[in-house]
Amino acid sequence: MPTSQVFRFDDPHHFQSTIRAATCEVLANSRGGFRAELTRIDLDTLWMQNLRSRDPHILHFVSNTDRLAVLFLADANHAPIRLNGADFSPAELMFYDLGAANHACFEKSTGLASMSLTPRDLAAAAHAIVGKDQVTEPKTCRLRPRPALLGRLRTLHKEACRLARDTPAALSDPATAKALDRELVQALVSCVCRVPSKELRPLGSHHEVIARFEDFLATREYEPVYLAEICAAIGVSERTLRGCCQEHLGMGPMHYLWLRRMHLAHRSLLAADPALKSVTEIATAHGFWELGRFSVEYRSIFGEAPSATLKRSCPVPKTH
Repeated sequence: MPTSQVFRFDDPHHFQSTIRAATCEVLANSRGGFRAELTRIDLDTLWMQNLRSRDPHILHFVSNTDRLAVLFLADANHAPIRLNGADFSPAELMFYDLGAANHACFEKSTGLASMSLTPRDLAAAAHAIVGKDQVTEPKTCRLRPRPALLGRLRTLHKEACRLARDTPAALSDPATAKALDRELVQALVSCVCRVPSKELRPLGSHHEVIARFEDFLATREYEPVYLAEICAAIGVSERTLRGCCQEHLGMGPMHYLWLRRMHLAHRSLLAADPALKSVTEIATAHGFWELGRFSVEYRSIFGEAPSATLKRSCPVPKTH
């Protein structure tokens, strides 16, 4: 059954756990809190999302292993964002293979549109619409569709999100949802299947370095790690890793490690029982030994003292 929801967030942990078709990690890097909105629509074939945020953050996401996904900027006049170490413009569309890992850096207000469907559904639609069984090679790549085709896809996506926000009952009507699903699938297939080979942009070698960096961090989530140790484990020099992190993440590897640990501490504070755990125990468990400095830096990112986070229960994201 078609469904739609609109969520509003003031916490990156709640935001990342609500995003569909990918496993996400959101690292807010702002001063004074985090605010975001997510519009989520499930149709017969497509899952659709519109992600909007007003605050700087890094989004690390790994696409599902059972759904192919595309990503594009929600507004045609949007400023380029940093995606996998390169500028990503409103004229482009990112096509993701199953299980693909990526980083996006947002320095200001951002609107992202995403869509996903199963490989079988995409292959069937591609064969029916353009007579192709194969969509693109390589699969994970940046595409530059014809402006009219991408404009059509963007308009349909925006209209669906408008309905979800303003008149959600319209999307629960089976006939309306089916018609919209078919229109969107056709627009999507036209964008990803009618791109000249010279417009395909495979991901570079730096993307592989960052993927190995993230894989290493995933195995050492709560342990202190050092730059030389990381470089030895993933097989690159310190200079190379610094350059890759600056390119993909907008910061050096040590600052990224600090920001990641800060968010892990935040999640632990949200999940802890204040009768059993203290701020000191949680902070030191994540490698923060200067508690006064930790408190100041924590407040600057999350907009409240760590003790306040520990005392409150996890709120349910607002919907309408």
